[in-house]
Amino acid sequence: MLVFEYRSKVKLKKDLPYEKTSESFAYFIDSALGLDEHYLQFHERAGYKYYTYDMLYPIEKDGIYKKDKIYTVRIRTVKQDLVEYFLGKLPFHCSEEFQGMGGELRIIPRKLLERIYSVTPILQKNDQGYWKRHMTLAEFEERLKVNLIKKYKCFTGEELDEDFALYNVIEFKNKKPIKIAYKGIYLLGDKISLQIASNETAQMLAYFALGVGICDNNARGAGFVNYRYL
Repeated sequence: MLVFEYRSKVKLKKDLPYEKTSESFAYFIDSALGLDEHYLQFHERAGYKYYTYDMLYPIEKDGIYKKDKIYTVRIRTVKQDLVEYFLGKLPFHCSEEFQGMGGELRIIPRKLLERIYSVTPILQKNDQGYWKRHMTLAEFEERLKVNLIKKYKCFTGEELDEDFALYNVIEFKNKKPIKIAYKGIYLLGDKISLQIASNETAQMLAYFALGVGICDNNARGAGFVNYRYL
């Protein structure tokens, strides 16, 4: 299993506020997937998508991304066919907000990880809303771990012994919930840092998380994590 990172370069066709960028870039990707019948079906069917992306870079201090300026967005996936499709389509693709301007592909090396940490907020979707209103921290942590294991099982078809520690320390980086735009409403998420355990399963799943994201809505820009090696 490899984690692929495609650094997509895009030019903005109009000014775009920070809170709208993730949804707008999701549409940029979705509309590119819609150009091919196979990937249109992949986009439309329910289930894990096995890719995620971060925010536009460089960050604008005033919260407004500028028309005609070129930005970079990192798209990660564990699906080689998908990253090859992005490589062929996104450099030339155009949406209402974005014009593709090329990009670069790399493979993230598999090394011992000290920690992974949120670049975009993680989101746990449920019918009751923001998790702190109805869940304990232990329940939140269990759901985070189970979600990642399920993604791995669905992707590889392999079973895992689930009796292991995924991390030794969890740290929340935000003092209050972070808003995430989604289908005309705002959901609430968090930014976290996980000190990854040294066991083989934890290290494997943490590397996997770099390509698929943590928790939910990863194909909408939530749960993108970066890393620090030991």
